[in-house]
Amino acid sequence: MYKVTPIPAFQDNYIWKISLGSKLILVDPGDADVVLKQLNSDDEIVGILVTHYHRDHTGGIAALKQEFPNIQVYGPSNSPYPNIDVKLNDQSQIYFEALNLSFNIITIPGHTLDHIAFYNQDWIFCGDTLFSAGCGRMFEGNPQMFLDSIKKLTGLNQDAQLFCTHEYTLANIEFALTIEANNQDLIAYQKKVVDLRALNLPSLPSSIRLEKLINPYLRCNSDAIKIKLSKLTRLEINSEVDAFATIRQLKDDF
Repeated sequence: MYKVTPIPAFQDNYIWKISLGSKLILVDPGDADVVLKQLNSDDEIVGILVTHYHRDHTGGIAALKQEFPNIQVYGPSNSPYPNIDVKLNDQSQIYFEALNLSFNIITIPGHTLDHIAFYNQDWIFCGDTLFSAGCGRMFEGNPQMFLDSIKKLTGLNQDAQLFCTHEYTLANIEFALTIEANNQDLIAYQKKVVDLRALNLPSLPSSIRLEKLINPYLRCNSDAIKIKLSKLTRLEINSEVDAFATIRQLKDDF
């Protein structure tokens, strides 16, 4: 049976470990040390999935390849990160025979221009594009590009487990409540996440179905949210993309 396990790294990163018996796939291993400490003597890393080039997602790869020289690294074809063995584009597909496991790939630029997601019917690994109750900073894209990428994700299986790569959920909820203070789903979710984090448990994975209820970046076509944003900014916010850009700017300044 497959297991997907978070390996905490740095202050708030998660490296996701996909395992079947002793065969492993890692998603965005920014730190090799925390991975190696968790491995059993017979574990074998058969692949590394890279969603984008940022160092907190790629910094551990070189050291892991020293330990496991046959690892194949799968990542974006247009990535500035130089050590990708299998370059992937929109609609690429990959298969790991050792785990009998397939992934589809979609390009989701916005946080970075090279950003991709790996998904199948059960799982979505979305990197820093989407967080629970939030989304990544817009370092390289533009609002329309980022919004289009999020819509690609929200069109996938609504109940697939959504694996983001940072534990930002409580801070994201705190901000989201400034946009939708009376969102009862969001209020209930905050209580659940507070309880999980008090036990030092991850708030992830999420799901697209949940995020559509509580994530302001997935709800920015709501008239109520546009009215609220217009009041907060004293600007006229009419379009979905303007609402998205405004929410992102407000979060940057929060």
